[in-house]
This record gives sequence, structure tokens and C-alpha cells, in this order.
Amino acid sequence: MAKTTDTPRKLGAGRVLIAVYGVFAIAATVRAGFQIATAFAASPVNYSLSAVSGLIYILATVSLARTGKAWHRVAWATLSFELAGVLLVGTFSLFYPAATVKQTSVWSDFGMYYLFIPLILPILGLNWLRKQGLEQ
Repeated sequence: MAKTTDTPRKLGAGRVLIAVYGVFAIAATVRAGFQIATAFAASPVNYSLSAVSGLIYILATVSLARTGKAWHRVAWATLSFELAGVLLVGTFSLFYPAATVKQTSVWSDFGMYYLFIPLILPILGLNWLRKQGLEQ
């Protein structure tokens, strides 16, 4: 019988999780590139943060799709950083709304402009990684 190369990380819920991260990676990176190319002087910190979030989504997508202990650890670190970023930027944007340009980053206002998916996604991803364990 032929041996399949797919692992549980690439099937079912894992496939959906990786696909959503891929969509966010493309969306956040393209948006950041557009913001930086057209209006960087208006808000350099916010637009740089937007670029960082795009890069985090790219790394999260790759690390979730790859197998092995090292990639598992990279996924943990990336998703943890993402969750911390969403919480920090979201809190900052609520308490200091004048300091942020609305809708500058997927993390602004806890991802409210993206249906809070940026807040929920790393929680789901970390829970999924926890269930996967390091054997993948």
C-alpha cells in the first residue's frame, strides 16, 4: 500500500488554518506595501507595524505548513508573537486612538476591521499546535 506524505498538520483543520494564515499573509503584506509606497510619511510607525504583521503572517503560514520539531517551535514562537502583537497594538489603539491612524494594521483595535480574526486566529493556532505536540 502506498505511504501518504500528508501529516495531520496538513489535513482537516490544519489545512484550513494554514489557508487562512496564507490569505492573511498575502493581504497584510500587500496592504503594507501599498501603504508604505503611497503614504509612508503620514504614519511611518503604523505602516511599519503593518509590514511587520505581514511578515509574521508569512512566517506563521510557512511554519504551520512545515513538519518537524524545529518548525513546530518556530510556529509556537510566531503565533505567540502575533498574539502579543494583537493584544499590545489593540490595547494601545483603544487607549491612544489619536496616536494611531484607523485601520492601519490588521492588529489595530484587536483586528476589529477584520472581524477580530487576527485576535482569534493565533489562539486557535496555538491550541491546534498544542494538540499536535512535537511529534509532527
